[in-house]
Amino acid sequence: MNYIIFPPEAVVQDTIYIISSKSISNRMLVIRSLAGSDALLENLSQSDDTRLMFKALNDTTPTRDVGHAGTAMRFLTACFAVRGGPVVLTGSDRLRQRPVGPLVDALRSLGAGIEYPGKEGFPPVRITRKLTRGGEVTVRGDVSSQFISALMMIGPVLEGGLRIRLRGEVVSDTYLRMTLRLMNRCGIEANFAGDLIRIPEQPYRVEPMRVESDWSAASYWYMVAAMLPGSEITLPGLTTDSLQGDSVIMKLFEPLGVKTRPGEEGITLVSEDTRLPERFEQDFTGCPDLVQTCACTLCALGVRFRFTGTRTLRIKETDRIAALQKELSRLGFVLKAGAEGTWIAWEGDRCEPEASPVIGTYHDHRMAMSFAPLAVRFPGMAVRNPMEVTKSYPAFWDHMRQAGFRAEEG
Repeated sequence: MNYIIFPPEAVVQDTIYIISSKSISNRMLVIRSLAGSDALLENLSQSDDTRLMFKALNDTTPTRDVGHAGTAMRFLTACFAVRGGPVVLTGSDRLRQRPVGPLVDALRSLGAGIEYPGKEGFPPVRITRKLTRGGEVTVRGDVSSQFISALMMIGPVLEGGLRIRLRGEVVSDTYLRMTLRLMNRCGIEANFAGDLIRIPEQPYRVEPMRVESDWSAASYWYMVAAMLPGSEITLPGLTTDSLQGDSVIMKLFEPLGVKTRPGEEGITLVSEDTRLPERFEQDFTGCPDLVQTCACTLCALGVRFRFTGTRTLRIKETDRIAALQKELSRLGFVLKAGAEGTWIAWEGDRCEPEASPVIGTYHDHRMAMSFAPLAVRFPGMAVRNPMEVTKSYPAFWDHMRQAGFRAEEG
């Protein structure tokens, strides 16, 4: 199925109740499980990823299928290692191509019994022996931050706690600090200094909490606001003092004419015509999920850019760098990339756009959501498999229609 998309007839002036944070929801579900707590977690994300995480944690079957949810696979591998098996964690064909080797190696080095029923280093995994003792592990800092967060969260329930030494450049450290702050909130006196994360053996104390709204989801409304100057879009449930690293979108979009006005119940995006920068440079090491949003926005606005800190985009739901290059070329933009994905850039190079572009989504929710607002510049463009958005933001298309976009099957 495709959605053919047409833009609003006027600027957007509306209140959009975006989804709650998937990242916080998933971490709190794991922490609550490790604590053996039934504390109320209000406003949990309704994303596919969080629903699959919740189901797997509460299921009693010997095999738990987490679909496309890479976060669930990584967090649950560590969680079930300390809860004990036997249990098999599996997922979709695409998930079985996403590596878990560095996490499993670290857990095995501490004494966990974990096997690969299929290809070594990749899901599915079978947990056979419970992990009880902590110690010290060394993990490369340039692998997925979810490997490190998974280890962090089990640290307090291991005898003697856990020390995690990070080797080399640390990517997405904002997610590690989110994990740390949530653990601190739940009574754990862990700390992160230099290349060492120290986690004491300590009981979790989980109290009822309300999950804040999702800054990654908010980024698509910053994109809409930037392309429709004069818009005012209120997003309840967000604060400028957020646990989420993707809140940096506030600063990234200021030069593009979008100001963030805090209020009692959330924030309001106020956009205006502005003189755009000739060039935009940014390191996305701490916020890789914003790359697609920013790349699509800047191409549409005609602003040349160079992004660094993009290496991990090769191992997301799809190879996001290759996907961006291919799909932006359908709209006439030639994106360049460095070796191993260390940078991507648009230097103003153009190619012949397709007459009726159909954007591929590659089973990647963020491809669908970051390209959809481009209908402001390319009315009638289509997005293939639009319901991929349910992975993180199930109400996305409803909210786009609420804002005046037309999304029609075709």
